[in-house]
Amino acid sequence: MKKMKVLVLFLCFVFNAKGIAQCEIKNRMLADGSMIYYFEPAVFYTTKSKSLKINIVTDKENYFVALQPTPFPEKKIGKKIKDDLLIHLADNKTYKLVHYDTQYRRNDSIMQVLYLIDNKDLDAFSNYEAVIAEINMQGTEFMRSYNFKLHKNAIIEQLKCFLKKEED
Repeated sequence: MKKMKVLVLFLCFVFNAKGIAQCEIKNRMLADGSMIYYFEPAVFYTTKSKSLKINIVTDKENYFVALQPTPFPEKKIGKKIKDDLLIHLADNKTYKLVHYDTQYRRNDSIMQVLYLIDNKDLDAFSNYEAVIAEINMQGTEFMRSYNFKLHKNAIIEQLKCFLKKEED
């Protein structure tokens, strides 16, 4: 009986720790002095030839979907990426996210493209899994489409953490 209590206590600790870790919000000061908050990117799609990591970034006023595609074009070509992102959610609707910025980070070893989530769409992104993303990758190919296989609910979890934090 004592072993059973210890096991139950251990399992409660493991599941509770996992739930807390999901809301591990990081922050970074930008060159202009503003603070952004973000999560580590989650892999949504991966094959031998390409992959896509996604995370949510916020300045506490706006929410952005940050894409990290691999492979990505060189900086000169990548800075030309200005098209909007189309994301299909599990509610069978397509959402258009406006291009906000294209950044190269860590000595240009990571490309990140930020897309603004319209405030009217926050509820949908907080409740429905991401299914497909379509992006025009200028310089590499015309439209690149990603059918998500992994971590489809990462956007939901990250948005809920941010929105819950704001309520507190």
